[in-house]
Amino acid sequence: MITLALSKGRIFEETLPLLRSAGIEVLEDPEKSRKLILATNQPDVRVLVVRATDVPTYVQYGGADMGITGKDTLLEHGSDGLYQPLDLQIARCRISVAVRADFDYASAVRQGSRLKVATKYVAIAREFFANKGVHVDLIKLYGSMELAPLVGLADAIVDLVSTGNTLKANHLVEVEHIMDISSRLVVNQAALKLKQAPIRRIIEAFAKAIDDCHSESMDCGSSPQ
Repeated sequence: MITLALSKGRIFEETLPLLRSAGIEVLEDPEKSRKLILATNQPDVRVLVVRATDVPTYVQYGGADMGITGKDTLLEHGSDGLYQPLDLQIARCRISVAVRADFDYASAVRQGSRLKVATKYVAIAREFFANKGVHVDLIKLYGSMELAPLVGLADAIVDLVSTGNTLKANHLVEVEHIMDISSRLVVNQAALKLKQAPIRRIIEAFAKAIDDCHSESMDCGSSPQ
């Protein structure tokens, strides 16, 4: 049995074409089913539905043989013991610094002010500002990041950005691009040895689908709205 850990939402939806390229069809929609283990048309392949931040943990400790998760999650929560054979180039977005439209970020950074930064990406934000020589007080939040500058909780936020529409709606602007993000295939190293043939078949099918997508000049990972 091959067990693949996925999270609901964009990554799940953009993974389906890759699974189809490997001859795998998930038999239920996780948005409509309460089941956390979903069967596929292949009796020896199943899908676990877990939180995005838990995918690396399930794979690392053998709860799943493989998983798909964002580069942001791997950087923030660690990727020890995980084999990362492919950048799947799906669920693409970026991590950026954003502030209120009326906040003079450039001046604050230049003067060496101590910034209050709200984010759920504490490790990524800490390293980014440390490399710039900027002193920051990091405030960990888990959602509605855009509120923090509006109510005076923080001077800036570090968060995922796709279209930027949510920032604009809340009168925030991007001021620095930290990194581009896409989703990675991660594999448990012990599973790769014990179940090498079936896992390699899936990896190779995914890789071919990505190559075919680029050769046909198609959009392999659509942008969210």
